[in-house]
Amino acid sequence: MHPPITGTAAGVPFTALPPISGGPAPLIVTWHMLDAPRSNAAFAAALPMNDLPAWRVHLGMPMCGARMVDGSMDAGLELLREDILMAALFPFVRQATEEFPAALASIRAQLPVDDGPIGVLGGSLGGAVALRILADTEIPVFAGAVVNAAIRMRSVVALFPGDYLYDDASEKAADSLDFVAKAGAIAGRAPLLVVSGELDHPALRADALDLVEAVGKRSELLPIPGLAHPLADEPGIEPAPQLPLAREVDAGLTTWFRGHLTDAGPED
Repeated sequence: MHPPITGTAAGVPFTALPPISGGPAPLIVTWHMLDAPRSNAAFAAALPMNDLPAWRVHLGMPMCGARMVDGSMDAGLELLREDILMAALFPFVRQATEEFPAALASIRAQLPVDDGPIGVLGGSLGGAVALRILADTEIPVFAGAVVNAAIRMRSVVALFPGDYLYDDASEKAADSLDFVAKAGAIAGRAPLLVVSGELDHPALRADALDLVEAVGKRSELLPIPGLAHPLADEPGIEPAPQLPLAREVDAGLTTWFRGHLTDAGPED
């Protein structure tokens, strides 16, 4: 097994895991959670998908990992306290999506990845990024997957203490991150695996079921008994040994992406 490759792609930190061959292969890109594992390196350790004949490039989310301010999550937590949606959740997803085309071009310039469609994977808030790539961009994707994902942003906001007071701007932002409402666009883009821990927040589990139903025959639900929302132990910033339940998720993702790699060949 080749060691991880670390670097930056158009300013976005990444942890890349080469295929066993180490040479040219399809590309799967991931975005991590804000819960543990909350960095690209930690997410790579939790869900390495080592048996895939593909490059797995794990990108860092804004304000996380190498992009933490002064080496801590304090600045990000302050944004959550300032305005859960408009200062943190929405701009994080928007930035991660908007910076991705340049990051993808940089990855392709640095690593021997195929130039065909990519796979996309996101956990929790990173799931909203993966879903937005599917719903709101034209980047070719051969398959997508999300784990305990932020499928409806209103459901995520409701997890935080207190009643959030929506205004016109925040209503519009929340609507733009309702991926059940965008299921038609997602269905037209790529097959989607929705992994849902059976001990995840009830609202997020309900959203997972709704998304699979709305996307229809191109989607599958993978429930994981015993899995709550996190995929790693705290603090979740540095790589850590893979937990048994994360190993189950990893196996499901590996099977899913392997089954669709034939659709990931280089473009003519």
